[in-house]
Amino acid sequence: MRWRGGQRGGGGIEDRRGMGAGGIAGGGLGVMVLAAIGYLVFGIPPETTTQVATQLGAAGNQAEGERGTPEDDAGLFVDVIGGNVNAVWSDLLMGYRPPTVVLYEVGTGTGCGYGQSAMGPFYCPADQTVYLDLGFWQQMQTQLGASGADFAKAYVIAHEFGHHVQTLTGASDDVRRAQARATSQAEANRFSVALELQADCYAGVWAANAARLSGGEVALRPGDLEEGLKTAAAIGDDALQQLGGGRVSPDSFTHGSSEQRVTWLRRGYETGDPAACDTFRGY
Repeated sequence: MRWRGGQRGGGGIEDRRGMGAGGIAGGGLGVMVLAAIGYLVFGIPPETTTQVATQLGAAGNQAEGERGTPEDDAGLFVDVIGGNVNAVWSDLLMGYRPPTVVLYEVGTGTGCGYGQSAMGPFYCPADQTVYLDLGFWQQMQTQLGASGADFAKAYVIAHEFGHHVQTLTGASDDVRRAQARATSQAEANRFSVALELQADCYAGVWAANAARLSGGEVALRPGDLEEGLKTAAAIGDDALQQLGGGRVSPDSFTHGSSEQRVTWLRRGYETGDPAACDTFRGY
Protein backbone atom coordinates (compact mmCIF):
# COMPACT_ATOMS: atom_id res chain seq x y z
CA MET A 1 0.00 0.00 0.00
CA ARG A 2 1.27 3.46 -0.86
CA TRP A 3 1.31 5.83 2.11
CA ARG A 4 4.81 7.27 2.40
CA GLY A 5 4.57 9.70 -0.50
CA GLY A 6 4.79 12.84 1.57
CA GLN A 7 1.18 12.69 2.75
CA ARG A 8 1.00 13.95 6.32
CA GLY A 9 -1.57 13.01 8.90
CA GLY A 10 -3.82 15.35 10.79
CA GLY A 11 -1.51 15.53 13.79
CA GLY A 12 -4.45 14.69 16.03
CA ILE A 13 -3.01 11.57 17.65
CA GLU A 14 -2.92 11.34 21.43
CA ASP A 15 -0.05 8.99 22.26
CA ARG A 16 -0.32 7.28 25.65
CA ARG A 17 2.16 4.51 24.88
CA GLY A 18 4.67 4.02 27.64
CA MET A 19 2.42 5.63 30.25
CA GLY A 20 1.25 2.36 31.76
CA ALA A 21 -2.33 1.36 32.48
CA GLY A 22 -4.41 4.36 33.46
CA GLY A 23 -7.38 4.49 35.79
CA ILE A 24 -11.02 4.43 34.86
CA ALA A 25 -12.70 7.69 34.04
CA GLY A 26 -16.04 7.78 35.80
CA GLY A 27 -15.46 4.98 38.31
CA GLY A 28 -17.59 1.88 38.65
CA LEU A 29 -20.36 3.07 36.34
CA GLY A 30 -17.79 3.35 33.56
CA VAL A 31 -16.82 -0.26 34.13
CA MET A 32 -20.38 -1.40 33.71
CA VAL A 33 -20.87 0.66 30.55
CA LEU A 34 -17.72 -0.82 29.05
CA ALA A 35 -18.83 -4.29 30.08
CA ALA A 36 -22.06 -3.82 28.17
CA ILE A 37 -20.22 -2.53 25.11
CA GLY A 38 -17.73 -5.39 25.35
CA TYR A 39 -20.54 -7.92 25.32
CA LEU A 40 -22.81 -6.39 22.69
CA VAL A 41 -20.10 -5.20 20.31
CA PHE A 42 -17.12 -7.46 20.97
CA GLY A 43 -18.76 -10.58 22.41
CA ILE A 44 -16.66 -10.35 25.60
CA PRO A 45 -18.62 -11.54 28.67
CA PRO A 46 -19.41 -8.52 30.90
CA GLU A 47 -18.04 -10.22 34.00
CA THR A 48 -14.68 -10.65 32.27
CA THR A 49 -14.38 -6.97 31.39
CA THR A 50 -15.54 -5.89 34.82
CA GLN A 51 -13.19 -8.24 36.65
CA VAL A 52 -10.13 -7.18 34.68
CA ALA A 53 -10.99 -3.50 34.98
CA THR A 54 -11.45 -3.79 38.73
CA GLN A 55 -8.17 -5.65 39.15
CA LEU A 56 -6.30 -2.97 37.23
CA GLY A 57 -7.79 -0.16 39.26
CA ALA A 58 -11.19 1.46 39.13
CA ALA A 59 -10.49 4.98 40.30
CA GLY A 60 -8.87 8.11 39.00
CA ASN A 61 -8.69 9.78 35.63
CA GLN A 62 -6.45 8.85 32.71
CA ALA A 63 -3.50 11.18 32.26
CA GLU A 64 -3.41 12.77 28.83
CA GLY A 65 -0.75 11.65 26.40
CA GLU A 66 1.37 13.67 24.01
CA ARG A 67 -0.62 15.10 21.12
CA GLY A 68 0.58 15.53 17.57
CA THR A 69 2.13 13.30 14.91
CA PRO A 70 4.12 10.34 16.30
CA GLU A 71 7.64 9.95 14.95
CA ASP A 72 7.81 6.16 14.85
CA ASP A 73 6.66 4.30 11.72
CA ALA A 74 3.66 2.60 13.36
CA GLY A 75 2.39 5.80 14.91
CA LEU A 76 2.99 7.77 11.73
CA PHE A 77 1.10 5.13 9.74
CA VAL A 78 -1.95 5.54 11.99
CA ASP A 79 -1.78 9.31 11.62
CA VAL A 80 -1.45 9.25 7.83
CA ILE A 81 -4.22 6.69 7.37
CA GLY A 82 -6.43 8.43 9.89
CA GLY A 83 -5.90 11.77 8.20
CA ASN A 84 -6.85 10.26 4.86
CA VAL A 85 -9.94 8.54 6.29
CA ASN A 86 -11.00 11.90 7.72
CA ALA A 87 -10.51 13.56 4.33
CA VAL A 88 -12.68 10.93 2.64
CA TRP A 89 -15.52 11.23 5.14
CA SER A 90 -15.34 15.02 5.16
CA ASP A 91 -16.00 14.77 1.43
CA LEU A 92 -18.75 12.15 1.66
CA LEU A 93 -20.64 13.13 4.83
CA MET A 94 -21.93 16.63 5.44
CA GLY A 95 -21.03 17.89 8.90
CA TYR A 96 -18.39 15.21 9.49
CA ARG A 97 -16.20 15.83 12.54
CA PRO A 98 -13.02 13.76 12.98
CA PRO A 99 -12.72 11.49 16.02
CA THR A 100 -9.84 11.62 18.46
CA VAL A 101 -7.34 8.76 18.06
CA VAL A 102 -5.54 7.40 21.12
CA LEU A 103 -2.57 5.01 20.97
CA TYR A 104 -2.03 3.05 24.17
CA GLU A 105 -0.52 -0.12 25.59
CA VAL A 106 -2.15 -2.76 27.82
CA GLY A 107 -5.01 -0.60 29.08
CA THR A 108 -6.28 2.95 29.35
CA GLY A 109 -9.11 5.03 30.70
CA THR A 110 -11.81 5.96 28.20
CA GLY A 111 -15.12 7.76 28.21
CA CYS A 112 -16.75 4.31 28.24
CA GLY A 113 -14.78 3.01 31.20
CA TYR A 114 -11.57 0.99 31.21
CA GLY A 115 -10.29 -0.17 27.83
CA GLN A 116 -7.89 -3.07 27.49
CA SER A 117 -5.81 -4.38 24.63
CA ALA A 118 -7.43 -7.80 24.94
CA MET A 119 -10.56 -6.24 23.42
CA GLY A 120 -8.71 -5.33 20.24
CA PRO A 121 -9.13 -1.91 18.59
CA PHE A 122 -12.36 -0.23 19.65
CA TYR A 123 -14.37 2.96 19.36
CA CYS A 124 -15.98 4.70 22.32
CA PRO A 125 -19.05 6.74 21.35
CA ALA A 126 -19.13 8.58 24.69
CA ASP A 127 -15.89 10.46 23.92
CA GLN A 128 -15.93 9.88 20.13
CA THR A 129 -12.47 8.35 20.25
CA VAL A 130 -10.77 5.46 18.46
CA TYR A 131 -8.49 3.46 20.77
CA LEU A 132 -5.65 1.44 19.28
CA ASP A 133 -3.11 -0.83 20.92
CA LEU A 134 -0.83 -1.42 17.95
CA GLY A 135 0.24 -4.78 19.33
CA PHE A 136 -3.05 -6.09 17.96
CA TRP A 137 -1.61 -6.01 14.46
CA GLN A 138 1.01 -8.60 15.40
CA GLN A 139 -1.56 -10.69 17.26
CA MET A 140 -3.90 -10.48 14.28
CA GLN A 141 -1.23 -11.93 12.03
CA THR A 142 0.43 -14.54 14.26
CA GLN A 143 -2.56 -15.80 16.24
CA LEU A 144 -5.58 -15.17 14.02
CA GLY A 145 -4.08 -15.93 10.61
CA ALA A 146 -4.80 -12.46 9.22
CA SER A 147 -2.57 -10.57 6.82
CA GLY A 148 0.30 -8.42 8.01
CA ALA A 149 0.09 -6.15 4.96
CA ASP A 150 -0.31 -2.41 5.39
CA PHE A 151 -3.80 -2.40 3.91
CA ALA A 152 -4.92 -5.08 6.37
CA LYS A 153 -3.85 -2.76 9.19
CA ALA A 154 -5.45 0.22 7.49
CA TYR A 155 -8.72 -1.72 7.12
CA VAL A 156 -8.83 -2.19 10.91
CA ILE A 157 -8.31 1.54 11.46
CA ALA A 158 -10.91 2.51 8.86
CA HIS A 159 -13.40 0.05 10.39
CA GLU A 160 -13.17 1.85 13.75
CA PHE A 161 -13.58 5.22 12.01
CA GLY A 162 -16.68 3.66 10.47
CA HIS A 163 -18.14 3.34 13.95
CA HIS A 164 -17.53 7.06 14.42
CA VAL A 165 -19.48 7.73 11.23
CA GLN A 166 -22.31 5.63 12.67
CA THR A 167 -22.30 7.77 15.80
CA LEU A 168 -22.56 10.93 13.69
CA THR A 169 -25.37 9.55 11.51
CA GLY A 170 -27.33 8.18 14.47
CA ALA A 171 -27.05 4.56 13.37
CA SER A 172 -25.37 3.55 16.63
CA ASP A 173 -28.17 5.07 18.70
CA ASP A 174 -30.74 3.35 16.50
CA VAL A 175 -29.06 0.01 17.16
CA ARG A 176 -28.98 0.57 20.92
CA ARG A 177 -32.70 1.35 20.92
CA ALA A 178 -33.43 -1.71 18.77
CA GLN A 179 -31.40 -3.89 21.11
CA ALA A 180 -33.30 -2.54 24.10
CA ARG A 181 -36.53 -3.69 22.45
CA ALA A 182 -35.14 -7.09 21.44
CA THR A 183 -36.88 -10.10 22.94
CA SER A 184 -33.77 -12.30 22.94
CA GLN A 185 -29.99 -12.03 22.98
CA ALA A 186 -29.87 -13.61 19.53
CA GLU A 187 -32.07 -10.82 18.18
CA ALA A 188 -29.94 -8.15 19.87
CA ASN A 189 -26.81 -9.76 18.41
CA ARG A 190 -28.21 -9.49 14.89
CA PHE A 191 -28.28 -5.70 15.23
CA SER A 192 -24.67 -5.75 16.44
CA VAL A 193 -23.72 -7.79 13.37
CA ALA A 194 -25.43 -5.29 11.06
CA LEU A 195 -23.55 -2.43 12.74
CA GLU A 196 -20.20 -4.19 12.39
CA LEU A 197 -20.78 -5.17 8.77
CA GLN A 198 -21.68 -1.60 7.92
CA ALA A 199 -18.37 -0.49 9.48
CA ASP A 200 -16.63 -3.04 7.24
CA CYS A 201 -18.45 -1.63 4.24
CA TYR A 202 -17.47 1.90 5.26
CA ALA A 203 -13.83 0.75 5.42
CA GLY A 204 -14.19 -0.38 1.82
CA VAL A 205 -15.73 2.98 0.88
CA TRP A 206 -12.69 4.71 2.36
CA ALA A 207 -10.30 2.46 0.43
CA ALA A 208 -12.12 3.21 -2.84
CA ASN A 209 -11.76 6.96 -2.30
CA ALA A 210 -8.34 7.10 -0.61
CA ALA A 211 -6.30 7.91 -3.71
CA ARG A 212 -8.77 10.54 -4.97
CA LEU A 213 -8.67 12.46 -1.70
CA SER A 214 -4.89 12.26 -1.28
CA GLY A 215 -3.71 12.97 -4.80
CA GLY A 216 -2.59 9.37 -5.04
CA GLU A 217 -0.29 9.57 -2.00
CA VAL A 218 -2.44 7.09 -0.08
CA ALA A 219 -3.56 4.32 -2.42
CA LEU A 220 -3.96 0.59 -2.78
CA ARG A 221 -1.52 -1.37 -4.90
CA PRO A 222 -2.34 -4.58 -6.80
CA GLY A 223 -3.04 -7.35 -4.32
CA ASP A 224 -3.83 -5.05 -1.40
CA LEU A 225 -7.57 -5.61 -1.50
CA GLU A 226 -7.02 -9.37 -1.33
CA GLU A 227 -4.92 -8.90 1.82
CA GLY A 228 -7.76 -6.93 3.39
CA LEU A 229 -10.28 -9.59 2.43
CA LYS A 230 -8.02 -12.26 3.94
CA THR A 231 -8.06 -10.32 7.19
CA ALA A 232 -11.83 -9.84 7.10
CA ALA A 233 -12.21 -13.60 6.71
CA ALA A 234 -9.79 -14.33 9.55
CA ILE A 235 -11.74 -12.21 12.05
CA GLY A 236 -15.21 -13.46 11.19
CA ASP A 237 -17.11 -14.80 14.18
CA ASP A 238 -17.25 -18.33 12.78
CA ALA A 239 -13.50 -18.36 12.13
CA LEU A 240 -12.76 -17.10 15.66
CA GLN A 241 -15.12 -19.62 17.24
CA GLN A 242 -13.48 -22.44 15.31
CA LEU A 243 -10.03 -21.14 16.29
CA GLY A 244 -11.11 -21.15 19.91
CA GLY A 245 -12.08 -24.79 19.68
CA GLY A 246 -15.78 -24.19 20.14
CA ARG A 247 -18.73 -24.95 17.93
CA VAL A 248 -19.96 -22.35 15.48
CA SER A 249 -23.05 -20.66 16.91
CA PRO A 250 -24.55 -18.08 14.52
CA ASP A 251 -26.96 -16.79 17.21
CA SER A 252 -23.95 -15.65 19.23
CA PHE A 253 -22.29 -13.77 16.37
CA THR A 254 -21.64 -10.09 17.12
CA HIS A 255 -19.49 -9.10 14.11
CA GLY A 256 -20.64 -11.38 11.30
CA SER A 257 -19.34 -14.48 9.59
CA SER A 258 -16.18 -14.51 7.51
CA GLU A 259 -18.27 -14.60 4.34
CA GLN A 260 -20.35 -11.62 5.46
CA ARG A 261 -17.35 -9.54 6.42
CA VAL A 262 -15.63 -10.24 3.11
CA THR A 263 -18.83 -9.46 1.18
CA TRP A 264 -19.43 -6.09 2.81
CA LEU A 265 -15.80 -4.93 2.70
CA ARG A 266 -15.76 -5.77 -1.00
CA ARG A 267 -19.10 -4.05 -1.61
CA GLY A 268 -17.87 -0.83 -0.04
CA TYR A 269 -14.72 -0.94 -2.14
CA GLU A 270 -16.46 -1.76 -5.41
CA THR A 271 -19.10 0.96 -5.03
CA GLY A 272 -17.20 3.64 -3.12
CA ASP A 273 -20.63 4.79 -1.96
CA PRO A 274 -21.85 4.84 1.68
CA ALA A 275 -25.41 4.44 0.42
CA ALA A 276 -24.49 0.91 -0.67
CA CYS A 277 -23.76 -0.02 2.95
CA ASP A 278 -27.33 -0.56 4.18
CA THR A 279 -26.71 -3.70 6.23
CA PHE A 280 -29.94 -3.09 8.17
CA ARG A 281 -32.31 -3.71 5.27
CA GLY A 282 -34.98 -6.17 6.29
CA TYR A 283 -34.49 -5.65 10.04
